[in-house]
Amino acid sequence: MKRIWIGSFTKPYLKPALRNLKSAIPASPLLFALSLLWVLILGLGASAEAQQVKKTPSIGFLWASRGPSPDARAGIHQGLRKLGYIDGQNITIEYRYAQGKFERLPVLAAELVRLNVDVIVTGGSTATRAAKEATRTIPIVMTNDNDPVASGFVASLARPGGNITGLSTLRPEISGKRLELLKEVVPGLSRVAVLGASDNPGNPQALSEAEQAAAALKIQLQYLDIRSPKDIEPAFQEARKGRAEGVLELGGPLLNVHRSALVNLAAKSRLPTMWVRQSFVEAGGLMCYGVDPDDLARRAAIYVDKILKGAKPADLPVEQPTKFEFVINLKAAKQIGLTIPPNVLARADRVIR
Repeated sequence: MKRIWIGSFTKPYLKPALRNLKSAIPASPLLFALSLLWVLILGLGASAEAQQVKKTPSIGFLWASRGPSPDARAGIHQGLRKLGYIDGQNITIEYRYAQGKFERLPVLAAELVRLNVDVIVTGGSTATRAAKEATRTIPIVMTNDNDPVASGFVASLARPGGNITGLSTLRPEISGKRLELLKEVVPGLSRVAVLGASDNPGNPQALSEAEQAAAALKIQLQYLDIRSPKDIEPAFQEARKGRAEGVLELGGPLLNVHRSALVNLAAKSRLPTMWVRQSFVEAGGLMCYGVDPDDLARRAAIYVDKILKGAKPADLPVEQPTKFEFVINLKAAKQIGLTIPPNVLARADRVIR
C-alpha cells in the first residue's frame, strides 16, 4: 500500500489524531479515511480560530450641548491614555452631541445602542436620562451629574444598583458657599437674583442650600425660573425690577448651552454674578466656584477602564469631587466697575486678567 504523508500541524491537540492516523494507514483503509477526515476538521477549526479577530472596545460619548469643553475632552483622552487606551488603535470612540437640541438626545442615544458600544459616557443629567431610557444593559458612566440619586439614576451613591455609575458634582451642596463668596466680593450685598431651572433635578436642593446661607448672611433672594431660551432676557428684566445687586446661578444644561447670552446680559445689567462653571468666566463672566470638570473627566476614564475589564456599574460606587476651583475674571470686574477685595483675589485658584 502506498504511504501517504500528512503535512505538519502546529496545534498540540492535533498530534494524537496524527499519530492515530499514521498507525491506521497500513491496517485499515476505512479507519484511515475516518481519521483523515477528523484531522481535516480539526485543522479547519484551528484555522478559523487563528483568523478570529478580537473586538476592539468601543465607547460612546453622549452630550446635550456641543460636547465637553476642550479641556474636559482632553482630560478624558488623557485619562484613557494613562490607562493604555488610544483612540483609533486599541479603542474606538463614537461622539454624539445634541448641540443644545435636547429633543435629539433619545435619537442619539439609540444610535449608540445600535452600535453596541461597550460603555456610554454622558455629560450631565439630560444626557444620562436619555441613555438610561435607551438601554438597561450597556454600562453608563456619568461625568458630572449634580444629584444622581434625586434624578433616579442610582439607588444610592455607595450602591448604584443598576447599569449607571460615575461622578457627582456636589453642586447643590455648595450653593451656600458660592453665595458667601459673592457676599465677600460685594460686601454690602442684600438682594440677590437666583437663576435656575425648576425642572433640573438638583435645583430644589441647591435653592434650599442657598436660602439657608442667605438667612445667615441677611440676604433676600429672588428666584427666577428659566426653562427655555425665551425666559433668559425677561429674567434679567425681573432682576433689575427687583433691585438685585448680584446674581447667583444654580446651573443646568439649558443655562450652560446659552452661557454667552447669560454672560452678556449680566454685564449689560452691571450685575456681579457667581456662575457654576469656569466656562462662563472664560466667556466673560465675573467669577465661578465649583468642581474642576477636567478632573472629573479624567476620573471618568477610570470607570471606563474598570468596566471594560469586567466590573459591573452596580458594584462601582458613585464618587464625589475632590477638587474645586474659584476663578475670577478681572476684565469682567472692570467692565461693571467692581473692585475685587485683595483677600478674595488671593484665594482664587485662577485669575483671568
